[in-house]
Amino acid sequence: MTPRRSRTATGFPDRAWTVSIGTGPDTARGGRWWTRRRARRRDRPTAGPPEISSMRRRIDEIDATIIGLWQERAGLSRQIGRMRLASGGTRLVLSREQEILARFRDGIGDEGTQLALLVLRAGRGPL
Repeated sequence: MTPRRSRTATGFPDRAWTVSIGTGPDTARGGRWWTRRRARRRDRPTAGPPEISSMRRRIDEIDATIIGLWQERAGLSRQIGRMRLASGGTRLVLSREQEILARFRDGIGDEGTQLALLVLRAGRGPL
């Protein structure tokens, strides 16, 4: 008898099914059999203590602040770049970018370098 295999097929969030396929003497004329049943949704957030909801709301507030600051910083950086080009300077100053990379790395760690690269790119565009 072949062991039963289960596979979850999800096309849409409300259509998650588990399909079991197998062969063996328990099937009619030794052919394949399959069953389909509703799969349990395991990715739904579980209700927890009220403190979790409060913390999640605070995270959402922090995210909104980060997005606003990101947009403000990118706008200022683009404005500085335009002013530098208009006055005959270069689009960017490598020593300034290295200073920013070091500040993020020192403040956050190794991931800070990656974050700083994203922040710099948002203001000046790709190199």
